[in-house]
Amino acid sequence: MIPGKTDAVVDKSAAQKNKVEPFALIDVENILRRIIGNWYWFVMMFIIGYSISWFYGKYYAQNIYSSNLSLSISSNTANYFTPSQSINFNWGQNGNQDGVYLKKMLLSRSHNEFLVKELDLFINYYTKGLIKSTYLDKYDSPVFFEIDRTHVQQVGYPITIVPKSNDTFEIQLPEEGHSTSLYSYQSEGFENINAYAKPANKKIKLNEWYTSPNLRFKLVKNPNVTKIKLDNIIVDLSTVNSTVNGLVSTIGVDFDKEINTIMLISKSGYNLNGTVNFLNKSVAELQKKRYMDKNTVDKNTDLYLKESLVGIRKKLDSSAAVINYLKTSEKLYDIKDRDEKSLQSIKDLESKKADILSKLTSLNNIRNSVETQNFDKMISPSAAGFDDGLFSASVSELKALYLKRREMASIYTANSEPMKEINRLIGEAKLNSSGSLRNIYSLYNAQLSKIDQEVALANSELLSYPEKQRKYLDAERGYNMIEATYNSLLTRQNDSQMRLATNQSDITVIDPAKNLGQGPIGPNIKGTQMAIIGSLLALPLLFIVIGGLLDSKIRNIKELINATKIPLLGVIGNNSTDNMLTVLEHPKSSVSEAFRGIRANMRFLSNDGGGSKVILVTSSIGGEGKTYVSINLASVLGLSDKKTILLGMDLRKPKIFGDFNIDNKFGISNYLTGEATLDQIINTTKIPNLDVITSGPIPPNPSELLMSDRNMAFIEELKKSYDFIIIDSPPVGLVADSFELMKHSDANLYVVRHEYTEKYMLKMIAEKYQNGEIKHLGFVYNDYVQKQGYGYGYGYGYGYGYFDEDKNYKEPTFIRIKNFLKSVLNRK
Repeated sequence: MIPGKTDAVVDKSAAQKNKVEPFALIDVENILRRIIGNWYWFVMMFIIGYSISWFYGKYYAQNIYSSNLSLSISSNTANYFTPSQSINFNWGQNGNQDGVYLKKMLLSRSHNEFLVKELDLFINYYTKGLIKSTYLDKYDSPVFFEIDRTHVQQVGYPITIVPKSNDTFEIQLPEEGHSTSLYSYQSEGFENINAYAKPANKKIKLNEWYTSPNLRFKLVKNPNVTKIKLDNIIVDLSTVNSTVNGLVSTIGVDFDKEINTIMLISKSGYNLNGTVNFLNKSVAELQKKRYMDKNTVDKNTDLYLKESLVGIRKKLDSSAAVINYLKTSEKLYDIKDRDEKSLQSIKDLESKKADILSKLTSLNNIRNSVETQNFDKMISPSAAGFDDGLFSASVSELKALYLKRREMASIYTANSEPMKEINRLIGEAKLNSSGSLRNIYSLYNAQLSKIDQEVALANSELLSYPEKQRKYLDAERGYNMIEATYNSLLTRQNDSQMRLATNQSDITVIDPAKNLGQGPIGPNIKGTQMAIIGSLLALPLLFIVIGGLLDSKIRNIKELINATKIPLLGVIGNNSTDNMLTVLEHPKSSVSEAFRGIRANMRFLSNDGGGSKVILVTSSIGGEGKTYVSINLASVLGLSDKKTILLGMDLRKPKIFGDFNIDNKFGISNYLTGEATLDQIINTTKIPNLDVITSGPIPPNPSELLMSDRNMAFIEELKKSYDFIIIDSPPVGLVADSFELMKHSDANLYVVRHEYTEKYMLKMIAEKYQNGEIKHLGFVYNDYVQKQGYGYGYGYGYGYGYFDEDKNYKEPTFIRIKNFLKSVLNRK
């Protein structure tokens, strides 16, 4: 930015318009430069991430497989597990209770615990290669691992089986890790034993027991020939509880969206054959169990109904005898003017009431069976006239839990944690079952109450009959009620006998689970690869961004100008030599040309009136190049035939004399104290128009000397002899001397060093400038290094043969690629 003349004077109104803005929290441009400049870190992180992800996918990730099975559910039979009506008719009308029940059964602990024990799923098989372990199905192993369930076993203890010749296998155990806390598969709890030495490795033959304090097992030959030859088989045991919990989490149950009587079951696992075998076995056991349950419940229901019919038959015969007696003895078989409509209405109502009362009796029987845990005598809910899949599920769960509690009672005390947990589960199941029964009781009682009201209303119309006739009508109504109950029970008995005669499993497998060579469903290797690579690529980016957030140094010229609103006079490149006399020693360099640009731009800072000009050069702190700029600015002015003098007024840290090979014995400090004359302190240089006055010896009171009237008179005296007076002043961030000197200068140059000056240091000078306390101020941006073609054009012309640096200039790769692409695209 080259300032115009309007920038020379800053008034109050301008100060109000150009308030000091804070620097951006993060310099996006600088971050982009750093990202491009550190491209090799991103390439390295990508290579490392790709290598790690490849190694993970090849040698570490365990493939997860899934198999599926579909089955159809339909039945015209019932038990306390299944409604009496076909599921096809009431599936969508009962909130899918039956489907929910079957899903609960497949996911229930009792069902899966049975499978775990039946299939020995607590025995885990795998084989280990050079790096990776691969899970095996039981039938992939040449031998089956069979434990002695009466012996305590150590779980989580890898047992390596190495095949040898002649059906011999070497058992290798870990050097460490044998425990005194062992698991009992009978009590399903842990027991402590005495300490023992590490069990020995040994060779055993098939069907030979291996016995140690923490293990007892034998190897049984797999009747099927395995396809894969294994160098080792590793077995470890799990507890029943952990196996069941892990198993249930891998089972999925859903229903077909078009035909909701079709259930879709899936099982995932590390071995495809294992998932296939489990699904087929699980459904087969469910079919078997449901068939047995249906027969048991239907037999109980048939027996219950037969006994009920015998009792009702006796009541019916007795009631018929009473009616016959009234007909013969009282001659009441022909009642004149009978209100047949009212009598028929009462008959229908009482038939309904008799049916409900019969169902309530059956409901009481079911409730008593649940409360007394007499599940072997359980009758079907259909005998009580209701179908509730959730009730059936809770009763099934109760039955399994009570059985489990009886087994545990012989091992655990009543107040032990396992017993408390099983009692809690029983309480939840009882609450679910009793809740369902309460709902049915409430429904039946409401229906009875309504029927009684309607019967009472109808009875009021019969009060006009004579007493004898009413007696006969009451007997007839009693007979009708008993007959209705008898017919209702007879109908339910016929249904029960029909179910018993045609009983079969209501589960039909449509597509069994099969190993069709399905590919793995997981893990997501590509997703993991992207996550690993992305995470590693984010590391250098994170460091760069955090570095940018914590970085408070000036790195962006545009941001500097926008934040401070102070004009920019020029940009000075990096001085690659140790000599500070760049303009004198390297007049054709780009840095020298930049100082010439500053010389031209300085005229915009001060008034255009004639006379000598006082130019003050300062900065925030030491090390920013203030003296370097002062020396070379004075040099470029002296070379332009302007009588120039350079004053070293940084009395605390004298520097100028060394660069010009001048003795610093006498200087400004001597003159201001009256120890030397003006002629004694002025030193000539090899530039005819450039003189130098050094600071002299360091005085004890530099601030007082610089702000003294003698110093002001000293500057005024020099104006008589020189066109330009360049003052190398102290840094304003450390002392206030320069602020006083600025009041007597025509132009003030504030040096900001690239990637060195702190942003917060510029707040004070910017505020003073905007408030009008300092005038004729401009920035000189020092030590700027061009990076990969990112420049501002101040003093840079590399590659064109114009400056001295061009002979050593090597065009950056980024620029070469850009120029090549431009040349290709511009071809016609």
